[in-house]
Amino acid sequence: MYFSVQNPHLIALAESNMKRREFVKKGSLASFAIGSTSVALAKTFVKSPNDAIRLGIIGTGSRGGGLIPLINEVPGITVTACSDILPFRLEDGLKKVAGQKAKAFKDYRKLLEDTDVDAVLIATPLSTHSKIAMDALDAGKHVYCEKTMAKGYRGTQELVTKAMQSKSIFQTGHQYHSSRLYTHVVDLIKHGKVGNIIAFECQWNRNNDWRRPVPEPELERLINWRMYKEFSGGLVGELCSHQIDFVNWVTDSVPLRVMGSGGIDYWKDGRETYDNIHLLYDYPKGIKAKFTCITSNALNRYQIKVQGDKGTIILDYLKAWFYPEGSYDKKIGEVDGVAGATVSWDEGKGIPIEVSHADPSKQAILDFKSSILSNSRPSSDIESGAKVAIAVQMGLDAMYKNEIVGWNDSVLEQR
Repeated sequence: MYFSVQNPHLIALAESNMKRREFVKKGSLASFAIGSTSVALAKTFVKSPNDAIRLGIIGTGSRGGGLIPLINEVPGITVTACSDILPFRLEDGLKKVAGQKAKAFKDYRKLLEDTDVDAVLIATPLSTHSKIAMDALDAGKHVYCEKTMAKGYRGTQELVTKAMQSKSIFQTGHQYHSSRLYTHVVDLIKHGKVGNIIAFECQWNRNNDWRRPVPEPELERLINWRMYKEFSGGLVGELCSHQIDFVNWVTDSVPLRVMGSGGIDYWKDGRETYDNIHLLYDYPKGIKAKFTCITSNALNRYQIKVQGDKGTIILDYLKAWFYPEGSYDKKIGEVDGVAGATVSWDEGKGIPIEVSHADPSKQAILDFKSSILSNSRPSSDIESGAKVAIAVQMGLDAMYKNEIVGWNDSVLEQR
């Protein structure tokens, strides 16, 4: 297989609260981590690199359907099949496929039986990710599974177990892990750009009700599944998960504990998931990470702030800036590895971090293709995806149960 589980503590994520014990009892990650080594995949991609990877889209709603035009722009990948249980969603997805008529399947299992499909992209409601991804791996397909990778501790554990037994490539859809801007920023931080990290402040704010139009009342829960606990991780799973992935990535760790609050305080429309969330995660070395999502004020929208004792880096979707601490020499011989670069610096304003990069979602698809053809481990893989999925569930537990949710002591001892 193309990865090894290098962090044994991942297996005990669930031990401290209720269902966490179930997470580690049967076939836990510990059983794989002990004595685990990284070995080459026995299966190699049989096509020539000049041949197209044939991709099936499972779930052609706003995300899956929205990715099809980007996939059309990626040489070497062809969408050959689409599946969705809602006929109008399926029709919309098929219309976006370029160059040829893709096959249509209402039942994703029929798509998985299609020998003209090499890989699948899963963009269905969160509660279905684990089952569909496991079925796809069983069918010998390579898998790109949208975030959050799985719902809850059991769903995460089962999918990890299956992926570790599979010879297929598995990539998780945390696309900022593929962003060349974000990769560059992570490298800067790890090489001391902001000094010792003190805190992260992350937000993803909007001013709308987060609803999709419903043509018929009986389709409410199918279309607006994000509003219902049975199917969704709410704002934590759909938005904050990207930023949790970033913090895990930068710190090369997972949160020790989390506390938080949220509520249905503005949109009184029958939803079950919160319309505002406020979470505080404790990370090793005293690092604190705050995550906020509100749906009634959109100021600054998406933002990640990394604060260190030498400076701060602020990221949005596509840009980044560095804010140094204290006095700063405007005459710089080298800026982020570019010799002789000059910058415009005004006190109190950030220095742009300039990096040429593609749309993160498009880059993630490019990376998925590359991993398949080279038989290599994706940067956003089953392990990083599992860490985020568990951290998401911790945050939900902290808010819904009004508890501080932490790692088991035995996990900390293994650090």
